[in-house]
This record gives sequence, structure tokens and C-alpha cells, in this order.
Amino acid sequence: MKKKYFLIIRYSILIILLFVIQITKITPSWGEVYSRSLYPAIAKTLSGFSGLFPFSVGDLFILLAIIGLFVGLIYARFHKIKFKKRLLGGVEYLLWIYVWFYLAWGLNYGQPNFYQRTGIEYVAYNKENFREFLDAYVTSLNKSYVPISKIDKEITGQIINNEYKKEGLNPGIHTLQGNPRAKTMLFSSLFSKMAILGYMGPFFCEFNLNRELPVSQYASSYAHELSHFLGITNEAEASFYAYLICSRSDEPTIRFCGYLSVMNYVLNNASALLTEDEFREVYLKIKPEIMELAKTNRKYWQDKYSKTIGEVQDWIYDLYLKGNNIPSGRKNYSEVVGLMVSWYYS
Repeated sequence: MKKKYFLIIRYSILIILLFVIQITKITPSWGEVYSRSLYPAIAKTLSGFSGLFPFSVGDLFILLAIIGLFVGLIYARFHKIKFKKRLLGGVEYLLWIYVWFYLAWGLNYGQPNFYQRTGIEYVAYNKENFREFLDAYVTSLNKSYVPISKIDKEITGQIINNEYKKEGLNPGIHTLQGNPRAKTMLFSSLFSKMAILGYMGPFFCEFNLNRELPVSQYASSYAHELSHFLGITNEAEASFYAYLICSRSDEPTIRFCGYLSVMNYVLNNASALLTEDEFREVYLKIKPEIMELAKTNRKYWQDKYSKTIGEVQDWIYDLYLKGNNIPSGRKNYSEVVGLMVSWYYS
């Protein structure tokens, strides 16, 4: 009898939590309450625990969760538990993981977008105003260039943390509290096959970086993933904050990394808006050393990339983003230029 009541209570709690999650995902005001009032405390608690370990606790958790699911199914079959009960147990197991994901971090997807949070007016850029922005960007990019052969990851991380701590300088994002550190992915080589430089570990509020990151991409990747840690779910916004944080740094290598991180997105937009001759003129203005570095980085990741694994991951991630209030899916990354243009004219 007690077991029956326990099941009723457990299922009731699960159903209520699932209902709250679905409502929060589609109600910006609820998402804002979560993001502003609840998530900072949740992040502090979970990251405080995961910070006790030098490795990615979230990576280990995902691995153990997958193993646990299969062990549970094998156990149930070995003990001849009815199929219906096995199925119900497996579904409940996955639903509790789903609930953990959203309560720990995922409900940040329900918060208002960048323009709503900051009050910055969206600028629907055309050829004329984009060209002004483009000229300013290329000038700053060239001016920021410094050769990068090595970096101190600890110092780089601390500098970026300090930038995120500056009150009032980070529009629409929480001011960083404490000193979280990036974890190294447990399976960096596998993620390199998918060209994944880093990701947010939601279950224990960790942000993870690929062990195989080139030095010229470390600072911007750190800043990108740290913005996710601070509750930013939109990939374009995360890329914008990485650009903003790094490009205003007093450290030359970090500043250059910031400008370099968005160069391909800017040039892609330029090639679509400008004539072939105009685009070539802009292209030739960029220092050859910068273009060579970008080419080197691109080849570096291409050599590691697995088309089969990468395309499957792209398809899954595209569906994931579209299911979490980001209708453009993976194309969301390229929308960073719109944020940069609006910021420039604000």
C-alpha cells in the first residue's frame, strides 16, 4: 500500500513539473522570473558542487545515465518484468532527466530575447548602413591583429571572468558572480569530429571547452560558453557577448580573438549584400596574416571533421534548437551580425 502511495506522489510531482516546464518555455514573463531570480541560485549551487572536481561532472553524468538506462532494461528483461512496466520505467527515467535539464538550466530558453532584455532597437540593416558597420569592423579587426603562438589559459579565463563582472557593461546578461572555470571535455577527440569547440553542461552548470582548441580560438570560445553559463541560450547572442567581451579587453591577444571569432559571419553577410567587386575590395583590405590564420583554423577543423558524425549531430542539434524557441535552428549562429549591427547603431 505504501509503495502505491509513493508511486502516486512521485508521478504527481513529475506531471506538475512537466506542466510548469512547458508553460515556462512559452511564457516569456515566467522565463524571465526563472532566469533572473531562480537560475543564479541554481547555478551557484550546482557549479559549486561540480567545481570540486577537475573533470567534467556533466560529461560523466551523461555517460552514466546512458549506461544506467541500458543496465535497467537488461535487468528488467533478465528478471522477466512485463514489457509495459519496463517501458513505463524507461520513460519515467528519461522524463526525470528531462526535468533536471530544464530546471537546472534549460528554462533560460523561455526568457525574453536580446532586444527585449536590453531595450536596444533592432536595426534592419541594408547595404548602406551595413557598409558603414563593415568598414568600422574591418578597421578594428586589422588594428587588433597580433600574432598568437601561445596563451596562458588560466590568465585568459580570469581576464574574461573579470570582464563579465563589470556592472552595467554587459547588456541583457547577468553579472558574473564567483570565479567559475572552464572544464575540459572528457571526449574532445569525438567532439572534434563534429567541429564542436565547446558547450554548456546544463546538469551541473559547467561550461566545457575542447582540449584541441587552437590558441587563436580559446578566448572567444571561453567567453561564448561562459555566456551560456550566465543563462544565455541563443547561440547568436552567445557569439555576440563573446565578441563584445573579448573585443573590449585590454589584453591584445584576447581582443584580436574577439574580432576574429565573428569574421566569417561578417564576411558571409558582406558577400550577400555587396556586389562581387565591392566584396573583393573589402576582402583585400583585411590583413593577409588574418586571412591566413582563418584559413589555417578552417583546415585544422576540416581535417578532424567526420562528415557522417557531423551531419547527424547537426540534424539533432537543429531539431533541439527549433524545439526550444529558436526557430532558425543552427542558422541562429549567423544571426550574430544582426546583433552587432544593432549594437553598433545603438
